[in-house]
Amino acid sequence: MNIRKTILMRVYLAFGLMVFGALLVFGKLLHLQYVDGDQWREMADSLTIRERVVEAARGNIYSNDGSLLATSVPEYDIRFDAMAIPSEHNDVFNARVDSLAINLAKYFGDRSSRQYLTQLKEARAKKQRYVLIKRAVSHQQLKDLKKFPLFKNFKAEKKRFSSSLIAVRENKRILPFTNLAARTIGYKNTKGDTVRVGLEGAYGDYIEGKSGVQLMQRIAGGVWIPVNREMEIAPTDGSDIIATIDVNMQDMAQRALEKQLQISNADNGCVVLMEVQTGEIRAIANFTKDGEGIYREKFNYAIAQGADPGSTFKVASYLVALDDKKVDLNTVVDVGNGTYKVPSHTIKDSHAPKKSRMTVLEAFEESSNVAVAKLINQHYGANPEKFTGKLHEWGLNQPLGIQIPGEATPWVKMPDSRSWSKLSLVQMAYGYELKLTPLQTLTLFNAVANNGKMVAPLFVKEIQHLGQPVKKFEARVINKQIASPEAIKSMQTMMKGVMDEGTGKRLKSPLYTSAGKTGTAQMADGSRGYGQRRYQSSFAGYFPAENPKYSMIVVIRNPRNGYYGGSVAGPVFRELADMVYANDLSLHHTFGQRQVNVAGEKVPYTLRGSKEATAKVYEKLGFKTVNWNAIVRSEKDSSGAGATPTSFAINEVKEGVVPNVKGMGLVDAIFAMENAGYKTTVRGKGKVINQSLAAGQRLKAGTHVLIELN
Repeated sequence: MNIRKTILMRVYLAFGLMVFGALLVFGKLLHLQYVDGDQWREMADSLTIRERVVEAARGNIYSNDGSLLATSVPEYDIRFDAMAIPSEHNDVFNARVDSLAINLAKYFGDRSSRQYLTQLKEARAKKQRYVLIKRAVSHQQLKDLKKFPLFKNFKAEKKRFSSSLIAVRENKRILPFTNLAARTIGYKNTKGDTVRVGLEGAYGDYIEGKSGVQLMQRIAGGVWIPVNREMEIAPTDGSDIIATIDVNMQDMAQRALEKQLQISNADNGCVVLMEVQTGEIRAIANFTKDGEGIYREKFNYAIAQGADPGSTFKVASYLVALDDKKVDLNTVVDVGNGTYKVPSHTIKDSHAPKKSRMTVLEAFEESSNVAVAKLINQHYGANPEKFTGKLHEWGLNQPLGIQIPGEATPWVKMPDSRSWSKLSLVQMAYGYELKLTPLQTLTLFNAVANNGKMVAPLFVKEIQHLGQPVKKFEARVINKQIASPEAIKSMQTMMKGVMDEGTGKRLKSPLYTSAGKTGTAQMADGSRGYGQRRYQSSFAGYFPAENPKYSMIVVIRNPRNGYYGGSVAGPVFRELADMVYANDLSLHHTFGQRQVNVAGEKVPYTLRGSKEATAKVYEKLGFKTVNWNAIVRSEKDSSGAGATPTSFAINEVKEGVVPNVKGMGLVDAIFAMENAGYKTTVRGKGKVINQSLAAGQRLKAGTHVLIELN
């Protein structure tokens, strides 16, 4: 019995000790959480370090003429370290914090000095080390802020104190020309890295550079601050891309295309301008009408929209027959009344023929569907592989392998294709039952202009890093000679005939020669087929005809005001070709043949502006200058009556000093003002007659200035 009591007592004692121990542990946990919790959390936070990836500045994208198409601009979040000056030096902090608040209020103008002062003092009282002051601060603004009290290193009481300013850098991608070639410049989707568009996407590995690393420490409240003001590993900026795009030509292309889309009330359209010898793309524009009726760049139709090309494909059909010597320019074809019956189908011309029997040249000029269908069926009906095989030999069935992503794969069917039927050959003859993008069609036309040599379109000329070449891109030949020189020569004659006598006659310019082909194709509407009567209007060609420098294609889809290629797409070709001809002095053979010495003589009237730019124009126009320092610029006086000599070269633009832009043209005036650091608003047209800020003043960057033109 005594033994039993002893055992029970020991059990109760052990249980009691366990309960007591558990209560002690529980009490300690409560003490740690509610009494010493803040202390231990702060200690844990202070021991937490992590790496912050510092994004490198992406490389710039430049146009062919050196203009900046895309660039990375650094922006900063400005933070305030209230404890950069230790607690024992409150007198030093208090002596300067008022001045800092006044400076911030005056500089940003978003809050009063009292509001800034309250924020800064509260941060000091709470010992905060990472207080947000301002987001999206520019690099120039950061330079200014570093001069403010407490935001710069300084000495006081024989002791050196660190800056209270913390600048967290982010890189913002901007397009200086906004929507100019925006789709071709493209973008890279940084969220997930799955979407790559245009040059930004294709050359992302070069443009992106190498990210840096900065150590971050977590302090009380879960706030992360840099361990050091400088980065542990500095980022390496990306390489620059030199594109083939010409800013002026691109601007012309977009304006001409948008205007015609509005006139024709079309769904979308594109235009591409290419240099014949090199394949370099000088302009590429794509517009889509949105729900508000505004045309915007949303999709790159030129490279990604495969469709039935329609009558522009007759160039390929006739070129096959010419190369195989099945026809020549004088071969006669009977088109009857403009209809041609084939099994289960009747092919019709868009208009009644002028005569029932015409030559190949005349049939091409009039864009007869019947003529080309008859000729191709007659010579290749028994052996269609010979026709389609040559198209494949030329590479029309293969992507061009261009430098930007998104190219649609062309479709040029063969007789062993599942969809081949008795109609396929004659339908292909005039541009149906196959798929080509506008750029793929243009590449064929460019080969004709290039005497048979097919070159791939080029969007990038060079990659540079810190001004040094990393990689250069030359013209890439797809096919050295797509057809015999005789066949190419005949096709060149036929395409020039379209402009002289055929469906492109109204597009002919009295100033230069051109060659081309109109195209009108009915668009299929999915499973509903061709019943909706929707059309694709196109025009492709080159100029000057005798020595081609540029080739071009225009495609406009679903126009509601007319639909023939010559009247809908043709005007874009003519307008852009006119503007390119007017601006490309190499196309004007009279320039440069006569040298004029203008030193000491009357100088042609020019607006104020860059001496170097004017010298370049003079040189192109054939004016020979001996001593530019002795030359003065003629300028009409205020009454407009006479001309008075003034200094030719404008003063060098200085940042922070308002330049004198009176008498300049708009481009030079904006260039001078914005390089001096001022934001410009423009009113009027002509040359500058007044500026709202007096020249010579020293004003902070970002100040707005109004310039008036007349």
